[in-house]
This record gives sequence, C-alpha cells and structure tokens, in this order.
Amino acid sequence: MDKSKSFYDREYKKEHIGASREYWRDMILGVNDGLVSTFLLVTGVYGSGLDSKSILLTAISGCIAGAISMAAGEYVATKTQEEVKKAESALETKAVANHKTNELRFLNDLLTKIGIPEAAGTEDEAFAVRRAMMGYYERNDEAHVKINVALAFGDVEASQRSPWLAGGSSFILFFLGSLTSVIPFAVTSDENSAVLAAFIATMVCIMLVGGVKTWATRGVWWTSALENLIITAGGGGVAYGIGCGFEKMINN
Repeated sequence: MDKSKSFYDREYKKEHIGASREYWRDMILGVNDGLVSTFLLVTGVYGSGLDSKSILLTAISGCIAGAISMAAGEYVATKTQEEVKKAESALETKAVANHKTNELRFLNDLLTKIGIPEAAGTEDEAFAVRRAMMGYYERNDEAHVKINVALAFGDVEASQRSPWLAGGSSFILFFLGSLTSVIPFAVTSDENSAVLAAFIATMVCIMLVGGVKTWATRGVWWTSALENLIITAGGGGVAYGIGCGFEKMINN
C-alpha cells in the first residue's frame, strides 16, 4: 500500500465532511425548524390562555404535522431537483452528439471562466494543459457531457441526493427538535413552569445547533449560536404577543 496515499486519505477524511455534505441543509433545517416552530406554536397558544393539557395536545399535533410536512416537502423538492438535473444532462448529451462544434466552443468558454488561459503567453504550460483537455473532450463524448454538466450546472454524480434520505432525516430531526417544547407539558400540569422549561430547553438546543453548524462550516461557533438564539427568542416574544392579543380580542 502507498503510505503517502493512505496518510492523505486519513487527513482528507478528517478535514472534509464527505458524502454527508449533501444532507447538512436537511439536517440543520429539520432540527432547527422543529425547535423553533414548535416553540413558537407553544408560546402562542400559551399567551392565549390555554391550559397545560390543551397546550400539550397542540404541541403534539404541531410536532407530528410539522415532521410529516417537512419530510414530504424535502422528498418532493429533492426528487424534483434530481429529475431536473437528469433532464439537463439528457439535453446536454443530445447537444454534444448533434452540435459537437458548438458544444466545444461552449466548453472552451467554460475553461476560460475557471482560469485556464485560452492563448499562449506567459503561462504556456497552462495553455498546453488546455489544448490537451480540449483534445481529450473532443474525442470522448461521455466525458465531454460530464464536464459540461459539472461546470455549467454545478452537478457531478457524487453530489446526487436521495429523496428518501433527505425526507427521512428531516422527519426524524424535526421530531426530535420538537420534543423540547412537548416534553415539559407532558411532565407537569403547571403551564407556567412548562413554558419556562420549554424556553430553556429550546434555547440551549438552539445554541447547540448553532455550534454544530459551525463545526461543518468552520465558522465562529458563538456567532452562529447567538444568531439562532436571538431569532428564536424574538420569534417567541412575537408569538406570545399575538396569542395574548388574540385572547383579548376574543374575550372582548
């Protein structure tokens, strides 16, 4: 075994997320939406004066409905996105087969856009690489289609997403996120204590999600956590105010 290659593979896996990068959007969106939307729902109905049992039923309904809706939405959106990519690839295959000269001009423009010089000069070595690439893709239609799709549409085979995995991860993580607002009302009949516990649990988890997100993005964890915290706390205040206003409107 090539030891240098083995070392590189290990280091690469440490530094890069790998195939899971295609699903981080679904994971963060799912858990964040579960935390935020269920908490806002709870604070809204709490502000309207409902008792603990009614709030619990509302939270459970929101948890289940939200998880199913999130899963269905991600499944349909991901499947549609992949179908669009396949359709674009099919059109590109026909274009390369029937209009090869125009497609080679198109590829020539794409190579210029990614920084490979189109004329000989101070970077003769790079120009030689460009000529070799153009010659290769002129002879290999399948490879020509792949590079056109990759450069023009930003799609490669490794970036394909599974609708089932996208929908399933969104469902599970939305459900788990919702539990911070469901469990407190399931263990106590005191709605004031329950909403306080839901607030604390949601805020802690929101900050954790912000921190986990920055592990993937290599950002500053506390700025992302604080951003999440402010949005959720602010939204909770708005939802509570709306609930209180609705309760007063109904009673008057």
